Amino acid sequence: MKKGKKALFWTIAVLIALIAVFIYYYVTLPAINIHASGFWFFLLALIAAAAAVYAARRAIREHKLYGKTAQIDWKGSKVLKGFGLLFVAMLAVYLIGSLLSSPIINAKKYQALMTVEERNFTDDIQEVDYDTIPLLDKASATLLGDRKMGSMVEMVSQFEVADDYTQINYQGKPVRVTPLVYASPIKWLTNQKNGIPGYMMIDMATQDTEIVMLDKGIRYSKSEYFNRNIYRHLRFHFPTYIFDDQLFFEIDEEGTPYWVCPVKKFNIGLFGGQTVGRVVLCNAVTGECIDYAVEDVPQWIDKVFSAELLMQLYDYHGVLVHGFFNSVLGQRDCIRTTDGYNYIALDDDVWVYTGLTSVNGDQSNVGFALMNQRTMEARYYKVEGATETSAMSSAEGQVQNLNYRATFPLLLNISGEPTYFVALKDGAGLVKKYAMINIQKYQWVAIGDTVQECEKNYNELLSTNGIVSPAAAEAKEASGVIEVITPVVMEGSTHYYICLQGREDVFDVDLSDDSLIGIIRFAPGDRITLHYEEGYGLHPVRSFE
Repeated sequence: MKKGKKALFWTIAVLIALIAVFIYYYVTLPAINIHASGFWFFLLALIAAAAAVYAARRAIREHKLYGKTAQIDWKGSKVLKGFGLLFVAMLAVYLIGSLLSSPIINAKKYQALMTVEERNFTDDIQEVDYDTIPLLDKASATLLGDRKMGSMVEMVSQFEVADDYTQINYQGKPVRVTPLVYASPIKWLTNQKNGIPGYMMIDMATQDTEIVMLDKGIRYSKSEYFNRNIYRHLRFHFPTYIFDDQLFFEIDEEGTPYWVCPVKKFNIGLFGGQTVGRVVLCNAVTGECIDYAVEDVPQWIDKVFSAELLMQLYDYHGVLVHGFFNSVLGQRDCIRTTDGYNYIALDDDVWVYTGLTSVNGDQSNVGFALMNQRTMEARYYKVEGATETSAMSSAEGQVQNLNYRATFPLLLNISGEPTYFVALKDGAGLVKKYAMINIQKYQWVAIGDTVQECEKNYNELLSTNGIVSPAAAEAKEASGVIEVITPVVMEGSTHYYICLQGREDVFDVDLSDDSLIGIIRFAPGDRITLHYEEGYGLHPVRSFE
């Protein structure tokens, strides 16, 4: 082979190898960071590729010199031995680094990753406000989202609803938000110029569902291809950052969509003790990225730490309390999180709730934990009682003839009692009833067709069992001029609904209580003082003047 052709051959070979390396990088997107496992695999692949190119070049040269009968001494090749030793050395560093980063050797460090503060339940968890608690779970929200999307005839053929459904606090309300996605690669091709037109928002308290349309479409998302794919967009802007697999779709208080992108931080060795060190906030419309230290994240962001990561960190804290071998053998004082979690809105943040039980897997909880998804703050509450699955089974047992299934419980404070609250759904996934279960006495179950009825039945149940008196709920007072007073018949009983001038509240006077029969003498324009209990939608009146 002439020198010119030989140089051209190897130039093409090198270009092909570089293109292959670029394609590998473009597809897998490894972080250029020694703490990233993908980076080590990328280096090993490069060494293997270089060794293969060298072997191919030597084989071609030998065959040119000696023909097809050439015998190549691979074992005597110093270069190939060098590649082999380098490959083995890199692999050994990776494996040893993994071992030295594991809980087996660093149990105390893992146990100290999360700081847990013991708190009092009634001090932190206030009496329930149904306007701020999510009455639906993700499955129900998904059902509502799919139905809403199906009603949008002009959009349903081009877009679908993503499965994100991130739960956040938006303007003081618990909502789930999720972007739309292209229905197929062809639909991406025809719509990508303008981007995705909006996102779905579901009020988890009222079940109101809407598609929020944007002036400019979402151009950076998980459903994009090539450089506008959110993962690729982040990698090219931050080549050394190790992003979490879970990126959270959120909106700010003005409704602008963002991607909240946690950056992994490894606190123990090369690959151990994962938390979050930084957060990249990416505008889903413009692609603009802002890099924050985790402690500087804006208040409106609700989700930095995933629920799964927080539960894993709490498990390290509870299980490794006396070292690794105790967690496997003796298991003294070891507790772990239960198999499930839910969300609570508290102090304008979203907290992950989960029960705590012994590692032996019995049917009781020793307490429960709340973990802040923005700050990683963790709180422990010592409240012994039933596990969430036991409470769900207890609620389902009350309606076993209807074959309803309970959602994972929410934790509420009802009349000072820690209480599980679940929705009961039929086979189609529709919420039909609600249940409240006392955590410490999980055989105490109250069922209602509405949240208000369920709470009323639960308080009566507590009163019957001597936990609270019928008047235990704190009475509130409202005075004013009657604007509207309307009789309504509900389930055979007459109720009077009253609205006062200057107030949006609706007060419910139940005439089955003989002491309230005098309300029929009042008319619009009369002044009245009502003594009532805080309710969901309607406020039950206990007395009036």
